[in-house]
Amino acid sequence: MIQSMTGYGKATIIFGEKKINVEIKSLNSKAMDLSVRIAPIYREKEMEIRNLISQSLERGKVDFSLWVEKDASETATPINAALMNNYYEQIKAITETTQIPMPIDLFTTLLRMPDVLTKVDIQELSDEEWATARQAINEAIEQLICFRKQEGEALAKKFEEKLSNIEALMQEILPYEAERVVKIRERITAALEKTLSVDYDKNRLEQELIFYIEKLDINEEKQRLANHLNYFRETMASGHGQGKKLGFIAQEMGREINTTGSKSNHAEMQNIVVRMKDELEQIKEQVLNVM
Repeated sequence: MIQSMTGYGKATIIFGEKKINVEIKSLNSKAMDLSVRIAPIYREKEMEIRNLISQSLERGKVDFSLWVEKDASETATPINAALMNNYYEQIKAITETTQIPMPIDLFTTLLRMPDVLTKVDIQELSDEEWATARQAINEAIEQLICFRKQEGEALAKKFEEKLSNIEALMQEILPYEAERVVKIRERITAALEKTLSVDYDKNRLEQELIFYIEKLDINEEKQRLANHLNYFRETMASGHGQGKKLGFIAQEMGREINTTGSKSNHAEMQNIVVRMKDELEQIKEQVLNVM
Protein backbone atom coordinates (compact mmCIF):
# COMPACT_ATOMS: atom_id res chain seq x y z
CA MET A 1 0.00 0.00 0.00
CA ILE A 2 1.14 3.55 -0.70
CA GLN A 3 2.53 5.85 1.97
CA SER A 4 2.17 9.59 2.37
CA MET A 5 5.26 11.78 2.69
CA THR A 6 3.54 13.68 5.51
CA GLY A 7 4.37 12.31 8.96
CA TYR A 8 5.36 13.04 12.53
CA GLY A 9 7.19 11.07 15.20
CA LYS A 10 8.53 11.80 18.67
CA ALA A 11 10.34 9.72 21.28
CA THR A 12 11.76 10.39 24.75
CA ILE A 13 14.15 8.14 26.66
CA ILE A 14 15.75 8.60 30.09
CA PHE A 15 19.50 8.06 30.38
CA GLY A 16 20.81 8.64 33.90
CA GLU A 17 20.00 12.24 34.81
CA LYS A 18 19.27 13.12 31.17
CA LYS A 19 16.08 13.09 29.17
CA ILE A 20 16.88 12.47 25.49
CA ASN A 21 14.23 13.88 23.14
CA VAL A 22 13.86 13.18 19.44
CA GLU A 23 11.33 14.82 17.12
CA ILE A 24 11.01 14.23 13.39
CA LYS A 25 8.46 15.49 10.88
CA SER A 26 8.19 15.33 7.12
CA LEU A 27 6.32 16.95 4.21
CA ASN A 28 6.26 16.23 0.49
CA SER A 29 9.35 16.81 -1.64
CA LYS A 30 10.69 15.42 -4.91
CA ALA A 31 13.77 14.05 -3.14
CA MET A 32 15.19 13.71 0.37
CA ASP A 33 15.57 17.22 1.82
CA LEU A 34 16.90 16.70 5.34
CA SER A 35 17.43 19.40 7.98
CA VAL A 36 18.89 18.41 11.38
CA ARG A 37 19.26 20.18 14.71
CA ILE A 38 21.41 18.17 17.12
CA ALA A 39 22.61 18.77 20.68
CA PRO A 40 26.39 19.48 20.67
CA ILE A 41 27.31 16.21 22.38
CA TYR A 42 25.82 14.19 19.47
CA ARG A 43 27.27 16.20 16.58
CA GLU A 44 29.99 13.62 16.02
CA LYS A 45 27.17 11.22 15.04
CA GLU A 46 25.51 13.58 12.56
CA MET A 47 26.46 11.59 9.43
CA GLU A 48 25.28 8.35 11.01
CA ILE A 49 21.98 10.03 11.94
CA ARG A 50 21.54 11.42 8.42
CA ASN A 51 22.19 8.01 6.84
CA LEU A 52 19.75 6.32 9.22
CA ILE A 53 16.97 8.80 8.37
CA SER A 54 17.64 8.76 4.61
CA GLN A 55 17.59 4.97 4.40
CA SER A 56 14.38 4.69 6.43
CA LEU A 57 12.34 7.54 4.95
CA GLU A 58 13.62 7.68 1.32
CA ARG A 59 11.86 10.91 0.28
CA GLY A 60 10.38 14.06 1.76
CA LYS A 61 11.28 17.38 3.33
CA VAL A 62 12.37 16.12 6.75
CA ASP A 63 13.06 18.18 9.87
CA PHE A 64 14.93 16.31 12.64
CA SER A 65 15.65 17.55 16.17
CA LEU A 66 17.62 15.86 18.95
CA TRP A 67 17.98 17.66 22.27
CA VAL A 68 18.71 16.83 25.90
CA GLU A 69 17.05 18.00 29.10
CA LYS A 70 19.13 17.64 32.27
CA ASP A 71 18.23 17.51 35.94
CA ALA A 72 18.30 20.97 37.56
CA SER A 73 20.91 19.85 40.12
CA GLU A 74 23.17 18.83 37.29
CA THR A 75 22.67 21.91 35.15
CA ALA A 76 23.17 24.45 37.97
CA THR A 77 26.51 26.26 37.74
CA PRO A 78 28.64 25.37 40.80
CA ILE A 79 30.03 28.13 43.04
CA ASN A 80 33.71 27.79 43.89
CA ALA A 81 33.39 28.51 47.64
CA ALA A 82 37.12 28.21 48.39
CA LEU A 83 38.05 30.70 45.69
CA MET A 84 35.28 33.04 46.79
CA ASN A 85 36.57 32.97 50.37
CA ASN A 86 40.08 33.69 49.12
CA TYR A 87 38.80 36.76 47.23
CA TYR A 88 36.99 37.88 50.41
CA GLU A 89 40.18 37.67 52.48
CA GLN A 90 42.09 39.65 49.86
CA ILE A 91 39.44 42.38 49.68
CA LYS A 92 39.31 42.55 53.48
CA ALA A 93 43.12 42.89 53.73
CA ILE A 94 43.19 45.63 51.07
CA THR A 95 40.39 47.49 52.85
CA GLU A 96 42.29 47.45 56.17
CA THR A 97 45.51 48.58 54.50
CA THR A 98 44.10 51.35 52.28
CA GLN A 99 41.16 52.44 54.47
CA ILE A 100 38.88 51.97 51.41
CA PRO A 101 35.40 50.91 52.63
CA MET A 102 34.11 47.44 51.86
CA PRO A 103 31.70 47.20 48.89
CA ILE A 104 28.05 47.66 49.88
CA ASP A 105 26.92 44.49 48.08
CA LEU A 106 29.97 42.36 48.82
CA PHE A 107 28.34 39.05 47.91
CA THR A 108 27.46 40.24 44.38
CA THR A 109 30.96 41.58 43.98
CA LEU A 110 32.48 38.25 44.97
CA LEU A 111 30.24 36.32 42.55
CA ARG A 112 31.55 38.48 39.69
CA MET A 113 35.19 37.68 40.43
CA PRO A 114 37.01 35.47 37.88
CA ASP A 115 36.27 31.73 38.02
CA VAL A 116 33.97 31.94 41.07
CA LEU A 117 31.16 30.65 38.86
CA THR A 118 32.52 27.77 36.81
CA LYS A 119 30.38 25.86 34.29
CA VAL A 120 31.52 22.29 33.88
CA ASP A 121 30.32 20.62 30.66
CA ILE A 122 31.05 16.98 29.93
CA GLN A 123 31.16 16.70 26.15
CA GLU A 124 32.29 13.10 25.80
CA LEU A 125 29.64 10.76 24.39
CA SER A 126 29.75 7.27 25.82
CA ASP A 127 28.76 4.18 23.81
CA GLU A 128 25.92 3.51 26.28
CA GLU A 129 24.45 6.97 25.87
CA TRP A 130 24.70 6.83 22.08
CA ALA A 131 22.96 3.42 22.05
CA THR A 132 20.13 4.96 24.09
CA ALA A 133 19.92 8.01 21.81
CA ARG A 134 19.90 5.78 18.74
CA GLN A 135 17.02 3.81 20.24
CA ALA A 136 15.07 7.07 20.63
CA ILE A 137 15.84 8.00 17.00
CA ASN A 138 14.60 4.61 15.75
CA GLU A 139 11.41 4.91 17.80
CA ALA A 140 10.68 8.38 16.40
CA ILE A 141 11.31 7.18 12.84
CA GLU A 142 9.02 4.19 13.40
CA GLN A 143 6.27 6.49 14.67
CA LEU A 144 6.64 8.69 11.60
CA ILE A 145 6.45 5.67 9.28
CA CYS A 146 3.25 4.51 11.02
CA PHE A 147 1.85 8.01 10.55
CA ARG A 148 2.78 7.87 6.85
CA LYS A 149 1.03 4.53 6.43
CA GLN A 150 -2.18 5.86 7.98
CA GLU A 151 -2.06 8.90 5.72
CA GLY A 152 -1.34 6.59 2.77
CA GLU A 153 -4.49 4.58 3.49
CA ALA A 154 -6.53 7.79 3.51
CA LEU A 155 -4.96 8.83 0.19
CA ALA A 156 -5.69 5.43 -1.36
CA LYS A 157 -9.39 5.76 -0.43
CA LYS A 158 -9.45 9.23 -1.94
CA PHE A 159 -7.80 8.02 -5.14
CA GLU A 160 -10.23 5.11 -5.45
CA GLU A 161 -13.15 7.51 -5.08
CA LYS A 162 -11.80 9.76 -7.84
CA LEU A 163 -10.99 6.85 -10.15
CA SER A 164 -14.52 5.50 -9.73
CA ASN A 165 -15.93 8.95 -10.48
CA ILE A 166 -13.95 9.12 -13.72
CA GLU A 167 -15.21 5.64 -14.70
CA ALA A 168 -18.80 6.71 -14.01
CA LEU A 169 -18.34 9.84 -16.12
CA MET A 170 -16.98 7.71 -18.97
CA GLN A 171 -20.24 5.76 -18.91
CA GLU A 172 -22.23 9.00 -19.01
CA ILE A 173 -20.58 9.85 -22.33
CA LEU A 174 -21.89 6.74 -24.13
CA PRO A 175 -25.48 7.87 -24.96
CA TYR A 176 -24.26 11.28 -26.15
CA GLU A 177 -21.64 9.61 -28.30
CA ALA A 178 -24.28 7.67 -30.24
CA GLU A 179 -26.54 10.73 -30.42
CA ARG A 180 -23.68 12.82 -31.75
CA VAL A 181 -23.29 10.71 -34.93
CA VAL A 182 -26.96 11.17 -35.82
CA LYS A 183 -26.80 14.92 -35.21
CA ILE A 184 -23.67 15.32 -37.32
CA ARG A 185 -25.31 13.52 -40.25
CA GLU A 186 -28.52 15.55 -39.94
CA ARG A 187 -26.68 18.84 -39.68
CA ILE A 188 -24.52 18.26 -42.77
CA THR A 189 -27.43 16.90 -44.82
CA ALA A 190 -29.64 19.84 -43.88
CA ALA A 191 -26.89 22.28 -44.80
CA LEU A 192 -26.53 20.71 -48.24
CA GLU A 193 -30.23 20.47 -48.99
CA LYS A 194 -31.61 23.69 -47.52
CA THR A 195 -28.84 26.19 -47.09
CA LEU A 196 -26.73 25.46 -50.16
CA SER A 197 -29.56 24.04 -52.30
CA VAL A 198 -27.25 21.84 -54.35
CA ASP A 199 -27.46 18.33 -55.65
CA TYR A 200 -24.98 15.87 -54.14
CA ASP A 201 -23.95 12.23 -54.45
CA LYS A 202 -25.45 10.49 -51.43
CA ASN A 203 -22.99 7.60 -51.63
CA ARG A 204 -20.08 10.02 -51.68
CA LEU A 205 -21.64 11.93 -48.78
CA GLU A 206 -21.95 8.70 -46.79
CA GLN A 207 -18.28 7.93 -47.38
CA GLU A 208 -17.24 11.43 -46.28
CA LEU A 209 -19.46 11.17 -43.21
CA ILE A 210 -17.89 7.87 -42.24
CA PHE A 211 -14.41 9.36 -42.63
CA TYR A 212 -15.39 12.46 -40.63
CA ILE A 213 -17.04 10.47 -37.85
CA GLU A 214 -14.05 8.11 -37.63
CA LYS A 215 -11.84 11.15 -36.94
CA LEU A 216 -14.12 11.99 -34.00
CA ASP A 217 -14.25 8.43 -32.70
CA ILE A 218 -13.12 8.19 -29.04
CA ASN A 219 -13.22 4.42 -28.52
CA GLU A 220 -9.41 4.17 -28.39
CA GLU A 221 -9.22 7.02 -25.89
CA LYS A 222 -11.84 5.36 -23.69
CA GLN A 223 -10.01 2.05 -23.78
CA ARG A 224 -6.62 3.57 -22.99
CA LEU A 225 -8.14 5.63 -20.18
CA ALA A 226 -9.71 2.50 -18.69
CA ASN A 227 -6.32 0.77 -18.88
CA HIS A 228 -4.65 3.71 -17.11
CA LEU A 229 -7.27 3.65 -14.35
CA ASN A 230 -6.63 -0.04 -13.74
CA TYR A 231 -2.86 0.44 -13.85
CA PHE A 232 -3.16 3.24 -11.29
CA ARG A 233 -4.96 0.85 -8.94
CA GLU A 234 -2.41 -1.92 -9.49
CA THR A 235 0.46 0.48 -8.79
CA MET A 236 -1.17 1.68 -5.56
CA ALA A 237 -1.48 -1.92 -4.36
CA SER A 238 2.11 -2.84 -5.28
CA GLY A 239 3.69 -1.07 -2.29
CA HIS A 240 5.17 2.24 -1.16
CA GLY A 241 7.66 4.31 -3.12
CA GLN A 242 5.32 4.60 -6.13
CA GLY A 243 4.55 8.32 -5.98
CA LYS A 244 6.49 9.32 -9.10
CA LYS A 245 5.04 6.41 -11.07
CA LEU A 246 1.50 7.35 -10.06
CA GLY A 247 2.26 10.90 -11.21
CA PHE A 248 3.27 9.62 -14.66
CA ILE A 249 0.11 7.51 -14.93
CA ALA A 250 -2.02 10.52 -13.99
CA GLN A 251 -0.34 12.49 -16.79
CA GLU A 252 -1.26 9.79 -19.30
CA MET A 253 -4.84 9.78 -18.02
CA GLY A 254 -4.89 13.53 -18.67
CA ARG A 255 -3.77 12.99 -22.28
CA GLU A 256 -6.70 10.67 -23.00
CA ILE A 257 -9.23 12.95 -21.29
CA ASN A 258 -7.92 15.99 -23.21
CA THR A 259 -8.08 14.13 -26.53
CA THR A 260 -11.62 13.00 -25.72
CA GLY A 261 -12.55 16.62 -25.10
CA SER A 262 -11.02 17.81 -28.38
CA LYS A 263 -12.97 15.13 -30.29
CA SER A 264 -16.27 15.54 -28.47
CA ASN A 265 -17.91 18.12 -30.75
CA HIS A 266 -20.92 17.94 -28.44
CA ALA A 267 -21.84 20.30 -25.59
CA GLU A 268 -22.95 17.62 -23.11
CA MET A 269 -19.89 15.47 -23.81
CA GLN A 270 -17.60 18.45 -23.28
CA ASN A 271 -19.30 19.23 -19.95
CA ILE A 272 -18.64 15.67 -18.83
CA VAL A 273 -15.00 15.97 -19.92
CA VAL A 274 -14.64 19.11 -17.78
CA ARG A 275 -15.93 17.15 -14.78
CA MET A 276 -13.45 14.36 -15.55
CA LYS A 277 -10.63 16.91 -15.64
CA ASP A 278 -11.71 18.21 -12.24
CA GLU A 279 -11.57 14.70 -10.75
CA LEU A 280 -8.15 14.10 -12.31
CA GLU A 281 -6.80 17.43 -11.06
CA GLN A 282 -7.63 16.40 -7.51
CA ILE A 283 -5.74 13.13 -8.07
CA LYS A 284 -2.71 15.03 -9.37
CA GLU A 285 -2.69 17.34 -6.35
CA GLN A 286 -2.73 14.43 -3.91
CA VAL A 287 -0.20 12.35 -5.85
CA LEU A 288 2.40 14.96 -4.88
CA ASN A 289 2.03 13.72 -1.28
CA VAL A 290 2.67 10.07 -2.15
CA MET A 291 6.12 8.68 -1.37
